[in-house]
Amino acid sequence: MKLYHGSNIEFDKIDLAQSKPNKDFGKGFYLSADYEQAAKMAQVKVEQLEAGSPVVMAYEIEETAFNELKVLRFDSYTEDWAKFILMNRNNSSDKQVHDYDIVIGPIADDRVGLQLWKYENHSIDLPTLVQNLQYMKGITIQYFFGTERAIQFLKRHERVK
Repeated sequence: MKLYHGSNIEFDKIDLAQSKPNKDFGKGFYLSADYEQAAKMAQVKVEQLEAGSPVVMAYEIEETAFNELKVLRFDSYTEDWAKFILMNRNNSSDKQVHDYDIVIGPIADDRVGLQLWKYENHSIDLPTLVQNLQYMKGITIQYFFGTERAIQFLKRHERVK
């Protein structure tokens, strides 16, 4: 299986210590099976940090690796998925709040959260909320690698342009 990681810099070695906390599935290395999604994330990273240039790196992982690791999978937006996201995003500790090597599931779209917040705070009305949510994309799956053991199964490919 081929997975992609978008960044503002190219690197050779995955360093989990460089990962940011309070992400959807915790502090870890995030990838997508969708090249375009990774490219968009690379562009967002450049804009957020105002540094570097968009880079998409390709990795390969054998399907059998998922049998050797502790994996949690969410196939759609569910209450359990939402609770897991909230648990990770609200984690104030340096330690993970779960013990999964890999978590696979939908990305929590921050723009949806912003639209809901605007509605709840009366910045937009209900018809505007409905209109704004119609532009949101469907489910995009992300792959979280949160342990050194999981990272060892990823094999780097050539740089993707």
